[in-house]
Amino acid sequence: MSVQTLYTAATGMDAMETKLDVIANNLANVNTTGFKRDRANFEDLLYRNEIYPGVQDSNQTPTPTGTQIGLGVRVMSTQTDHSQGTLEQTGRELDFGIEGRGFLPVLDPRSQTTVYTRAANLDVNANGQLVLGSAQTGRLIDPPITIPQDATQIQISDTGIVSVRIPGTVELQQQGQIQLAQFVNPDGLLKIGENLYQETEASGTNQLSDPGSDGAGVIRQGNLEVSNVEPVRELIDLITTQRAFELNSQAVQAGDQMMQTIANLRRF
Repeated sequence: MSVQTLYTAATGMDAMETKLDVIANNLANVNTTGFKRDRANFEDLLYRNEIYPGVQDSNQTPTPTGTQIGLGVRVMSTQTDHSQGTLEQTGRELDFGIEGRGFLPVLDPRSQTTVYTRAANLDVNANGQLVLGSAQTGRLIDPPITIPQDATQIQISDTGIVSVRIPGTVELQQQGQIQLAQFVNPDGLLKIGENLYQETEASGTNQLSDPGSDGAGVIRQGNLEVSNVEPVRELIDLITTQRAFELNSQAVQAGDQMMQTIANLRRF
């Protein structure tokens, strides 16, 4: 049925449009600190079964196959690639990259909940507390750590110990311990923008531990994790998606031409 062709091809065009949106977002965030690329997954729709597989023929023998006509495609899900991004050296004391699976917990003052990030470009607020370096909202790291105003050096160890040097002292003074959170299912985290993730029932509850233990990963001071988006790979996906969209649009045109031909035949 040429009418069904129109609807089937339309589902393909809609699915490719969604995939194009995902690719565009990946490319837009190619320089976003700690960003993890997404992938669109697809599944076929219901089938019109004109003859079921295994029905008996005239000799009462089950047929090896049937006649099943697919009705299109839809987006099944989008999954996040949580693979490690490259650590880029910045040399800044309050920057650190997470080398491993962990997320940095931070307190969101608007929702009064803990959210999570991989973008650990920190700063110090007016109260001396470590916060995310955001111009939108001042989010304290969790648990909070305060840096003395007269500190001349800040050191963050691989295991998350934050120490400072105070004038007149020889040894570094420990100010706090950075912890990292892990989740059974990181794909289940809810992306809420601003490089932040929110815990959901799908992700499971957070499992807090010190860096360097329980597989949470280690901290690399003076580095930031860059986006794991590979521009060349995304451009190839962009081209194939565009071609798939064009093929589905041609199927719509073919179905329309068939319907027009049939309509013209009826005139004779």
